[in-house]
Amino acid sequence: FPRLRLSSTLFRTGVLLLAMVACSQVWARDLAADFREPPASARPWVYWFFMDGNLSREGITADLEAISQAGIGGVILMEVDVGVPRGPVRFMSEPWRELFKHAVAEAERLGLQMTLNAGPGWTGSGGPWVKVEQSMQHLVASETQATGPRRFNGVLPQPKPRPPFFGPVPAELESARNEFYRDVAVLAFPTPATGPGIADLDDKALYVRAPYSSQPGVKPYMPAPADDPTSSGIVQNSIVDLSDRLDPNGVLTWDVPEGEWTILRFGRTTTGANTRPAPQPGLGFECDKFDPAALDAHFDAFIGTLLRDLGPRPNDRKAGWTMLHIDSWEMGSQNWSGKFREEFQRRRGYDPLGYLPVMTGRVVDSLGVSERFLWDLRQTAQELVIENHAQHLKALGRKHGFGLSIEPYDMNPCSDLSLGGVADVPMCEFWAKGYGFDSTFSCIEATSIAHTLGRPVIAAEAFTSDSGEAWKLYPGNMKRQADWAFCMGINRLVFHRYAHQPWLDRRPGMTMGPYGVHYERTQTWWPMIGAWHQYLTRCQAMLQRGQTVADICYLAPEGAPHVFR
Repeated sequence: FPRLRLSSTLFRTGVLLLAMVACSQVWARDLAADFREPPASARPWVYWFFMDGNLSREGITADLEAISQAGIGGVILMEVDVGVPRGPVRFMSEPWRELFKHAVAEAERLGLQMTLNAGPGWTGSGGPWVKVEQSMQHLVASETQATGPRRFNGVLPQPKPRPPFFGPVPAELESARNEFYRDVAVLAFPTPATGPGIADLDDKALYVRAPYSSQPGVKPYMPAPADDPTSSGIVQNSIVDLSDRLDPNGVLTWDVPEGEWTILRFGRTTTGANTRPAPQPGLGFECDKFDPAALDAHFDAFIGTLLRDLGPRPNDRKAGWTMLHIDSWEMGSQNWSGKFREEFQRRRGYDPLGYLPVMTGRVVDSLGVSERFLWDLRQTAQELVIENHAQHLKALGRKHGFGLSIEPYDMNPCSDLSLGGVADVPMCEFWAKGYGFDSTFSCIEATSIAHTLGRPVIAAEAFTSDSGEAWKLYPGNMKRQADWAFCMGINRLVFHRYAHQPWLDRRPGMTMGPYGVHYERTQTWWPMIGAWHQYLTRCQAMLQRGQTVADICYLAPEGAPHVFR
């Protein structure tokens, strides 16, 4: 019997080895076939920009036919306003939506894939349909001093919204920004002697997250100082909650105990983040990234409207409108919303109310305790952005057969790796060498995401450039940087950019203002571009078939925000 069992084991092992050899031979044959005739799925893509109402039906057809004939596999579509004079087709009007339907139909006819940005402009998800109460919000506070013992009966100043990161909001949104306010809490505590404050409060409390790639000095993560157990501030147990003593007119009635007291009135207001650089008819607030209901409303008003226009499409479609996209996170951070307190309490296990003075730069109990509260705040914010915005958008899209691509970098209040991990297609960006910023860190991030989570496609917004490019780039001087991108692990180039050409008889035609390489059918070298795209497609086909083998695994630290480089 032992001999029979051994023979059986050897037989099964032999069969398994033969099967493995056969599979290896089939895989090798498939690889060779893909090299000779690369699949359409390996073709490069382009960003296809509609320039603020400058659209035409014949131009859309001509663009997509030229894109297909040149060996490009898909487009990421956005409509933007970067200073080009407005055209006649108003964004989201009935004529605009008819042209969008035509673009989808033409993409289907030509076998092209189309990805649509999650909102107008390139920043995120918002528009004129987003009500101010469903916009991104932050916590604000006003301060009043009182001396006891006496009865205090007076108006607490209503806290003002902080100035938006990118300066004044569009005039259409300014009145709503100033008018929206909701009370959160009123807290009082014995006024402490001057003590230590919180360094880098605006960053640590997520009032500000500046663009890492373009603004010098932005920290890749929030380093916590060494805890000083001797540091003291407000004693947490001495904080008095007076929220129920504030009337609707902002009048507080309170019998002040003996001594000097500080009263803080906390509220929430909009951050002012808006859809930039959206066409004027698409200007509006960015929706609340902590609230799935806010995203639901935005999705229905924008993507839902377009889906209803198009009518039913098979969820397993391989051409036409197949994906949604979150571009580089340029809407900044938020640190509050209507349900943030209860979400914080549920996730962190304690009520943040007694630590809200930390949000004004004050120390509660000790510097270490205050820093840990801010850590918890950032962790909660990250979880809400990922779960209630990115993952929720992915789930909404799945119901209609959409995949999701994400560029998770720049002003992201989360860990870039965590946000990008939600994507079906993680994306990065590299600027044309000598014509812009250094965002190569995002390429390391995207490839790391894909390699650890098993994403077969790693896309890059490729050859972004500033006005210095001035028609200087062409395939011959782009090849070296493209090869570098392949060595980084990128396996789908998405050229920035192809500006929609509404005319059939004008050259060089429409541009994207000062941005991007001029990668359109109106270029002098466009008729000769096929061989360049064939080379890229062959490289990408091989890279998309391969699996990464890495000698070193580096465990990224926890924390948010966090840029990995």
